[in-house]
Amino acid sequence: MTTILVTGATGTLGRQVAERLRGQGADVRGLSRRSPSYAVDLRDGRGLDAAVDGVDAIIHCASAPRGGDDDRAAGFLIEAAKRARVPHLVYISIVGVDRVPLGYYTVKHRVERMIEDSGIGATIQRTTQFHDLVLSIVSGAAKLPVLPVPAGVSVQPVDSGEVADRLAALAAGPPAGRVPDMGGPEVRELTGLAAAYLRATGRKRRVVPVRLAGKAYAAYRSGGHLSPEHAVGTVTFEEFLARRHRRTG
Repeated sequence: MTTILVTGATGTLGRQVAERLRGQGADVRGLSRRSPSYAVDLRDGRGLDAAVDGVDAIIHCASAPRGGDDDRAAGFLIEAAKRARVPHLVYISIVGVDRVPLGYYTVKHRVERMIEDSGIGATIQRTTQFHDLVLSIVSGAAKLPVLPVPAGVSVQPVDSGEVADRLAALAAGPPAGRVPDMGGPEVRELTGLAAAYLRATGRKRRVVPVRLAGKAYAAYRSGGHLSPEHAVGTVTFEEFLARRHRRTG
């Protein structure tokens, strides 16, 4: 039986990755700060050696909301994986980490380079933003009397379940380096996605595009975070919203 360690196993993506792997018959070690069996805080690395011992692959999904100590955490994970001679490390990254000058992206790109330089057999998968992220942005903004969104910005949201399928498949194969990006099925303006959210929830708000300043915003407007040539996802934002609405009743 294949043994795979999933970091961030209680998060949006990690939880689904673990479910996919168990469905395929793998022995899954779910690592998180609150895990009943592998409770490890990657920021200090204590307990990592026991968690990685004897695993066939690691899928690294754990990430702080704004990057935080992600590079420090990755350093602990990489060193533990090297000591245990883990043959395969799969890392989930983001399209545009080398093009968008945002702190979180900079850290993700640094972790990519750390993994590539580690000597461990690795696979790096970049994806566009998840539907879940877009939903959190527009639903949070909808708490205001109007719904503000960054003007001129489009996104290419992808379903986290489809990404989980991809990561599980990659972990079952040999290390492949950086693989082709994975993008959602459509490039959509945020204004249109906000309007779709309002229709799906029956809320009444005026969507207000707001022009922002800064290099990161300029990179978003120029599409540095998009990958239209890799629009391999199939679930649209409207389909995601409909499924979420059915699940919550």
